[in-house]
Amino acid sequence: MAAEIGLASLTLAFISAIYATIASLLGGFRGEYSWQLSGRNAALLTFPLLLLATACLVGALLGEQYQLSYVYDVSDPQTPPLYRFTALWGAQKGSLLFWALLMSAFTFGAIALNWRAERRLMPYAIATMMATLAFFLGLSLLLENPFERWWVLPEMPAGEQVISSALIPPGAVPPAEANLRAGAQGLNPLLRHFGMVIHPPMLYLGFVGFTIPFAFAMAALAAGDLSSGWIKATRRWTLIAWIFLSIGLILGGRWAYDVLGWGGYWGWDPVENAAFLPWLVGTAFLHSVMIQEKRGMLKLWNIVLVITSFSAVMFGTFATRSGVIDSVHSFARSEVGFPMLAFWLVMTLIALAATLRRWQQGALRDEHQFASFLSRESLFVLNNVVFMALFIAIFWGSFGLPIVSELILGKEVTIGAETFEFYVVPLFIAMYLLMGIAPLSAWGASSARRLGAALRAPLAATAAIVLLLILLGTDPLVALLGYGIALFAGAVAITEILRGARARRQTLGESPLRAVCALFQRNQRRYGGYIVHLGVTVIGIGVIGSTVFQTEVQHTLTRGDTVAVREYGLRFDDFFRAQAVDGRMMNISAVTVLRDGREIARLRPRIDDYPQMPMTIAGAHSTLENDFYVLLIKGDGARATFRIYINPLVNLVWWGGILLVLGTAIAAYPKITPAPRAQKREELAYDDTR
Repeated sequence: MAAEIGLASLTLAFISAIYATIASLLGGFRGEYSWQLSGRNAALLTFPLLLLATACLVGALLGEQYQLSYVYDVSDPQTPPLYRFTALWGAQKGSLLFWALLMSAFTFGAIALNWRAERRLMPYAIATMMATLAFFLGLSLLLENPFERWWVLPEMPAGEQVISSALIPPGAVPPAEANLRAGAQGLNPLLRHFGMVIHPPMLYLGFVGFTIPFAFAMAALAAGDLSSGWIKATRRWTLIAWIFLSIGLILGGRWAYDVLGWGGYWGWDPVENAAFLPWLVGTAFLHSVMIQEKRGMLKLWNIVLVITSFSAVMFGTFATRSGVIDSVHSFARSEVGFPMLAFWLVMTLIALAATLRRWQQGALRDEHQFASFLSRESLFVLNNVVFMALFIAIFWGSFGLPIVSELILGKEVTIGAETFEFYVVPLFIAMYLLMGIAPLSAWGASSARRLGAALRAPLAATAAIVLLLILLGTDPLVALLGYGIALFAGAVAITEILRGARARRQTLGESPLRAVCALFQRNQRRYGGYIVHLGVTVIGIGVIGSTVFQTEVQHTLTRGDTVAVREYGLRFDDFFRAQAVDGRMMNISAVTVLRDGREIARLRPRIDDYPQMPMTIAGAHSTLENDFYVLLIKGDGARATFRIYINPLVNLVWWGGILLVLGTAIAAYPKITPAPRAQKREELAYDDTR
């Protein structure tokens, strides 16, 4: 019954999305409210329909209904309930349905919050969102249907009797339940990690979320309303998408660190980069829209950034699901590749054509010109150039060069991590420098003297910390330079928060804590951004420490032996095999970690034998200072081979990610407006124009 209800709900949602697209376009172009209202209602209907379809698939996964081919492919009787649920996005068919559910939920929210305020834009925005949803529902319904079931055709030859079909073929009977349970495939071992409970949904929320600003940008182009209204309507949606994508990237790094067993968290894998590309463009857009809101500038550039972010999302989805690239993160090669490529090209070309038309009409003309190279808008534009240079370099290295090389030269080319780092590290240096300088400049016009005066305090703080690092023996020079640049960006954020709090204390007599809290309440966007900058600073310090100072060794030990690794020691205590509750066999080594001869931790790195592949599970002793990270390579009762990593400051990457998310949440939180009298006093307390 779950399959029939799920299939019917999916079909009705597909029909509703197509109808909503057509009705909304008719209502928008004709100006007929009845069509607009009908399109809106059809769009709203897709969410409960897809919620029902998804609930049917989840119920089938939890209820072990192995006649559904998707349930058969991603679970087995030994799969724990938690991973049965996460199997919803564990393979192509389920993840497409989940993607569509999130798209319908975002559309529902965008309609509920913007229908009255943005009545002129809504028909076109709904049409864009529903066209995107209809495409993904078409893929799910026609090519990757999660409600297909196994059927046996007794009259067919022996090798052709078992088929998969969403509808009941004539003369077909279901396979025996015992045979289905015995042959169920089980979830990919790489996905049996708690990070996979959260990581894919966060990425999907980020990807889907960027559709909303794109839809409103397309609506603004269609309606000819290219003021800042569409930006104000979508700024919070962009922040929400950006924060989810940020969480997804951070959790993806943590998953790689825990599961893939190579001692790192970012390997410049093409699918990793496919998720990073829209994050880069989205970051550029979030900075650029402030210039349009403040100065009425960069209208064309902001439209181009929104189109690029959506295009990057669609291309990343295509790259992950088409099988065009090989990656531990990607799905298997399937039939959805060409339709996704076509949809990506068509939507991008339509958006660019609409932009070109409005540009030729003069609707995207800026209201002001750049007054000074040192103005905040000029530095923000330079920051945008850096982000787009990163985008181009990473896109070309991940996809452009490999695809062009294979199509033209017939050779398979893969860009390694060292090559990526050679090109992107200078750009990241420029990003950190601009992240520190730009917030200190003024809108409109800024002098070198004023900017220099604002730089004194953060530069002095940075110099003092770098000097302390030198006295503590930090080396080499490249690490000191990297720490200094990252710390400078963080020092600017801290000094600006302290400067604002000091102004409030002097004028209003507030306590330090009250002054800081009121500062964030008064301008959440600005000071939330400073917390984001602090998070990026902490991440940068963690990346430098864990990259420049990482130690990697491999040793084979006899039971009872100890190997020294820097100030640590690793003692091999025991080796044994055990069976887990889900049936897998585990090869476990018991080791003791010593520091300066003193026992500090006991770890159990292991190798899990799954039917699909073996999984290497690291043992790690984590502190703020570093991670002692050990992998079991092979072993028996008397001897074992270990690969040992010492990763200094690696945990700052995760702590910095938490700060980044916190700052974005502050910036995105609905603004609390103080009473008029209190607002006047605050305006006297602190000039926020710089």
